[in-house]
Amino acid sequence: MARRSKTPEAPPVPDPEPARKPRRFWLYAPFIVLLVAAAGWTALWLQVRGQAATRMDAAVTELRKAGYEVSWKDRTLGGYPFRLDVVLTDARIREPGGWAVATPRLEAEAFLYSLGHWISAAPEGLTLTRPVGGPVEVRGELLRASLSGLDKRPPAFSFEGRKLTFASGAGAQPFGLSAADKVELHLRPGPDDQGAILFKVDNGKAQLSGLFAQLAGDRPVSIVWDSILTKMSGFKGQTWPAAVRAWSGSGGLIQVRQAGVTAGEALIGAQSGQLGVGYDGRLVGSMDVTLRQAPRALAAMAATGTLPPETALAAAAVAAAREDSASVARATLTFEAGRMTLGPVAVGASPRVY
Repeated sequence: MARRSKTPEAPPVPDPEPARKPRRFWLYAPFIVLLVAAAGWTALWLQVRGQAATRMDAAVTELRKAGYEVSWKDRTLGGYPFRLDVVLTDARIREPGGWAVATPRLEAEAFLYSLGHWISAAPEGLTLTRPVGGPVEVRGELLRASLSGLDKRPPAFSFEGRKLTFASGAGAQPFGLSAADKVELHLRPGPDDQGAILFKVDNGKAQLSGLFAQLAGDRPVSIVWDSILTKMSGFKGQTWPAAVRAWSGSGGLIQVRQAGVTAGEALIGAQSGQLGVGYDGRLVGSMDVTLRQAPRALAAMAATGTLPPETALAAAAVAAAREDSASVARATLTFEAGRMTLGPVAVGASPRVY
């Protein structure tokens, strides 16, 4: 009788391991990293704010030592997290020569990654005080400026004003403009120790008398001045006159690229010229100029007593002889020995820079 073979028993199956609970670290890790980064950025911003206040105080101290008057009522530093904002109330600065600027509120800001470039605004207007003429209240739709490159000479500076009005203070001398659609001033450093300056007035309403009142009437006045200044490293001094004297003594010159004044139908313009500043603070040099409606302008100068009649008539004859079909005359305007000469005719005193 055959034997039955035994079937081997299967090995016991181990019990499955219990499921592990999911780790919560990776769930919270992004938030932890974000919190640490925010704390670090906050600490950095607070450090930068403190350094800005310290440097500002140090700069004010140096200015006061140099004879400037600098003051404000309140100062606020903010702009967290990406900017540094400085707000001054009742701010005022006055240079030793007597020029001063004051504003009820000055707002300035710079991005944290570019603290060398500041943009400022005076939303409530400002008061410009002239050493002789007195204060002028300036108001407008926009009053802003930017400043950068303080390690360069000159630094990069821009001012822009839109829809401006100008009002002389009580007892002050009249200001040349009562309003303007736009006023611009740009100063830029250049190569070879040069600096560029551009000044423009668009559609200005002038407070004129005498000559320009007759020429312009109620029509707008526009001004442009575009020039290159050489030897800018020599422009040093605690006051404007001292800096101009030092610059002139180092051989600094003004190379005119474009200049012009339009008042009604009258125009005087220049596309080239080279000027300097004499020991007496007056301009020296010459410019090649174009004159539109020159005989009429010179006749008005004789009528208002700006020029002696015989001088005005002689200059008018010269201008008429040089006029083209478009009533535009060309001549050389020379500044020398304190006098301003149009062609061969002396027409007045040379403008004073300081």
